[in-house]
Amino acid sequence: MLDKIKNNVFIKSTLVLLIGGVFGKIVGFILKIIITRYLGPEGMGLYSMLSPTSSLLSVIAVFSYSNAISKIISEESSRAKSLLISIIPMSLLLNIFIIIIVILFSPILSTNLLKNSSLLLPIICISLTMPFISISAIIKGYFWGKQNMFPYILSNFIEQIVRLILILLFINYFINLGLIYAICFVILVNTIGEVSSWIVMGKYFPKVKLTKKDFKINFNDIKKVMEFCVPSTFSKIIGSLSYFLEPIILTNILLFVGYTKEYITYEYGVVNAYALSTLLMPQFFTQNMATSLVPELSKYYKKRNIDMCKKRIKQIVLVSCLIGGLSTLVITIFPSFFLNLLYGTTEGIDYIRLLSPFTMLFYIEYPLINALQALGESKVAMNITIKTSIIRIISIIIFSFLKIGMYSLIISIVINLIVSTYLYYSKINKLLVI
Repeated sequence: MLDKIKNNVFIKSTLVLLIGGVFGKIVGFILKIIITRYLGPEGMGLYSMLSPTSSLLSVIAVFSYSNAISKIISEESSRAKSLLISIIPMSLLLNIFIIIIVILFSPILSTNLLKNSSLLLPIICISLTMPFISISAIIKGYFWGKQNMFPYILSNFIEQIVRLILILLFINYFINLGLIYAICFVILVNTIGEVSSWIVMGKYFPKVKLTKKDFKINFNDIKKVMEFCVPSTFSKIIGSLSYFLEPIILTNILLFVGYTKEYITYEYGVVNAYALSTLLMPQFFTQNMATSLVPELSKYYKKRNIDMCKKRIKQIVLVSCLIGGLSTLVITIFPSFFLNLLYGTTEGIDYIRLLSPFTMLFYIEYPLINALQALGESKVAMNITIKTSIIRIISIIIFSFLKIGMYSLIISIVINLIVSTYLYYSKINKLLVI
């Protein structure tokens, strides 16, 4: 059995991701608990209102580089050096352009759309983290493609440790300056964490001599990456855009039907920062497994080894279901214990109980999306995301007018989950006949 694991790159990669991910996630949980308790319900409400903007900008910054580079390197390992040298300058130019756009439009976004002018500075801070996130994504893609997950896991762990130390040392100082300054500090700490991640991963790059010719940008490499990245990123942008519009639409309609701004900010924070975060605590397991799935599936699908493709997808989905089912059951039975342990509150218990029957879909949706992309069906994933995003926005609009408060958001989340998971599975089933 040990020999089988030793000789199976996929199993080794997955085990490294899972074991290393546990340690990284433990530090991440501690970090989240500290941030949540220092910022309090009001601060977490504001922080949650920023999450959709942060998510949208992160999608643009990452631009699906990790999966694209991983896929190409797993198929053609010799192109690794050329890929990295060609993609990094292009990603930096894109990010600089986006930062300028965000700074110009941040007053409109904060004051007119989110109805909170105090969010102006945090929005600008989010945009400044983009180049750092982008470079990390490119470097991670290299190691994913080589199916060498240890540098990625180690760098992620060190990144979390650096963030934790900085938060512990300075959060009190910024809290005393004001809640908005504390939120800006929490956001900007990510840049230092990303730089520490670069340093760690850089230690594991092969020692090669670079000449002037090596620094020539290869447009064929850029084209190949873009063929994967554009539909994949556009799909994620559509999903993030619906998430970005979510608090804007929700806030404006609920204000119109009679709810207060304080209620909306507080309850939105409870749903996202407390209820969903608690239910999805172990989701990193399935996300890490899905990461190792992309190069593995790409390799076998290129060889037309459909049986191995089926086997890997079934393995990931089965394990995801087991993890999701067991964790959701325990959290649903003892919601107050976990909420108190993590956040020092019992707010969100009702939301947890409503969402729990559908939580398993969160756990299997991510592997299915990655599987589609690995099979070269990024455009299909994009089309599904467009459909489900429209359904989610329409659901929020309809149910918000029914004066059922934040339950309109809960219902729209459930509808979106059911439809999207069904569509992803149906397409993979047609491709592979699982």
